[in-house]
Amino acid sequence: MMKAWKKNIRQVIPYVPGEQPKETDVIKLNTNENPYPPSPKVKEMCSRIENLRLYPDPAASRLVDAIAGYKGIDRSQVFVGVGSDDVLALSFLTFFNSDKPILFPDITYSFYDVWADLFRIPYETRALDDAFQIRREDYYGENGGVIFPNPNAPTGILMPLDGIRDILEHNQDVVVIVDEAYIDFGGETAQSLLDTYENLLIVQTFSKSRSLAGLRIGYAMGSPELIRALHDVKYSFNSYTMNQPSILLGAASVEDDAYFRETTAKIIATREWFTKEMRDLGFTFPDSKANFLFASHESVPAKEIFEAARKQNIYVRYFNKDRIDNYLRITIGTDEEMRKFLEFLREYLHK
Repeated sequence: MMKAWKKNIRQVIPYVPGEQPKETDVIKLNTNENPYPPSPKVKEMCSRIENLRLYPDPAASRLVDAIAGYKGIDRSQVFVGVGSDDVLALSFLTFFNSDKPILFPDITYSFYDVWADLFRIPYETRALDDAFQIRREDYYGENGGVIFPNPNAPTGILMPLDGIRDILEHNQDVVVIVDEAYIDFGGETAQSLLDTYENLLIVQTFSKSRSLAGLRIGYAMGSPELIRALHDVKYSFNSYTMNQPSILLGAASVEDDAYFRETTAKIIATREWFTKEMRDLGFTFPDSKANFLFASHESVPAKEIFEAARKQNIYVRYFNKDRIDNYLRITIGTDEEMRKFLEFLREYLHK
């Protein structure tokens, strides 16, 4: 018989992150990290960090100012958090409080339904079409809010700006969140829509294109009213969420735009070369505008390739879920890492 106190424990099915192998001699293509180191300015700033005995600036002003200046917006339009996951979780708490369900795709970032369940937010998923595209008309109905990644994850498919505008036009009474974790790898940000739509919140991250997954830096851009609401919730939860090193090192990264553009260009070039090689091996995949491919082989099940690669210390991501259980999400690493992965595939597939 269940003890009475156990009945008051919140039961949720948690998000399952990608595996972080303990070995060092691996090719890690399973969590979409950047294969290149952060900007040299980040390393330089490390030696200048001091006063760690003091609490960090709760407003993270230096980082907020750096982002606002870089993006060409007012600092009142920027909110920073401990990775985009923190920003998104706070956004769920702040903006999704209707008794109507929020809407997001059925194949998407798998943290969305976890947060909805955790915060007791009703939700409905909208099925992607057979080509894994978001059907904008599925988001026209009455709802409590809308969220989707662009490019979508794990498919890598980008929705054009006119599609985002169309969804916003049909959802002017709720907050619409566009999760742009991968936008720097070939997509057009929805930032130009901020002045037109006060209910639009755009979330980005330093984990992918800026090589700072280990620091946990994410941020949101939106109208001052949305950003004030986020701050109110944050300060009701934890005033000191971002540590001082993250504030200073994140700002240093933003200040090195040339390095940022150089490394993202390398990843894009590697992705385009890699897609051609993968097609020659019998793989198909949507057109990716992210730093990964979502690939399926013509004859060999994805799970078999995933398990065989893992035995060779090559890690890719496999999702045991309906509609996508025959796909692998493969992060774009360095040219050398991708060549080694291709060598494994040619041997395994006898190509």
